[in-house]
Amino acid sequence: MRTHLLAILFALAAPLAAHAQSADLVLCDRVAADPSDPDKPTDVKGVAEIASSDVSTAIKFCKQAAPSSRRAMFALGRAYAANRQTAEAIAAWRKAADKGSSAAMVELGVLYGTGSGVAKDEAQARKLFEKAAQAGNPRGVSNLAAIGSAGGAAPADPAQARALLGKAAETNAEAQYQLGLMLSEGDGGAKDDVAARALFEKAAAQNHPGALERMGAFAQEGRGGPKDKDAAKAYYERAAALGDEDAKKALERIRCPYAIKDKQGKLVTTLCF
Repeated sequence: MRTHLLAILFALAAPLAAHAQSADLVLCDRVAADPSDPDKPTDVKGVAEIASSDVSTAIKFCKQAAPSSRRAMFALGRAYAANRQTAEAIAAWRKAADKGSSAAMVELGVLYGTGSGVAKDEAQARKLFEKAAQAGNPRGVSNLAAIGSAGGAAPADPAQARALLGKAAETNAEAQYQLGLMLSEGDGGAKDDVAARALFEKAAAQNHPGALERMGAFAQEGRGGPKDKDAAKAYYERAAALGDEDAKKALERIRCPYAIKDKQGKLVTTLCF
C-alpha cells in the first residue's frame, strides 16, 4: 500500500516539476532573452538590454532554468554581464557555447576580440565567430566579415559572409536584416535595392527595429520599390517605439524638415509642422 501511494505521489509531482521548470524558462525569456539569439522561439520578443530592475529576477530564474536549457544559460550570462559580474558571465557563456549556443560563441568572441575580461586573442575571436557563423548565427557572420585574422591570413570574405547569411536568412530576422544591409550597400557582391527591400520587409514583419527603420528609409526615398511617405512614417514610428535612435531622428526630420541657417551656415532654427 505504501509503495502504491508513493507511486501515485511521484506521478502527480512529475508534471508539476516540469511545469515549474518551464515557468522558470518563461520568466527568464521575458526579462533576459536576446532578440538576436537564434535559439529564441519566434513568440519570445526578447530585450535589447536587461533593465536594471530586472537583473536580479533574470539571474534567479535563468539560473534555475539553465541546467536544462542552453538558451537560459546564455541569458544567465547576459544577466551577469548586466550586473557587472564579468567572470560569472564568461563562465555561463562558456557553458552555453559548449552546449552549442551560437549566441554565446559570439559574445565570447567579442570579449576575446576586445580583450574585455579576458586576454585579447583575435585568433580565438575569429575561431568563435567562424563556429557561430557556420551554425547560421547572423552576428557571427557579420563579425567574421569584420575581423581580420591574427595569424596574418586574409580577412574574412564578404562574399562568403553573404552566402552564410543567405542560409540563415531563410528563417532568421537578424540575418535578413544583415543580408539586406550588404545588398543595399553592395558589400560582397552586386548592389540590389529590390532584394534588400524584400529582406528588410520580411524582417520588419517580425518587428526587427533596424529593418523597420530601413523600410522607412527605402519607402521615403523610393529605393527598391514605390515611394510612400505615409508608409515611411509608419515604419519609422514602429522602429522608434522599439527604441531605434535612427528612426527617432528620421521622424524629427519629417516633423521639422526646414533648417534655417545664418550667413556662416550655422543652424539657427528649424521649421516644424
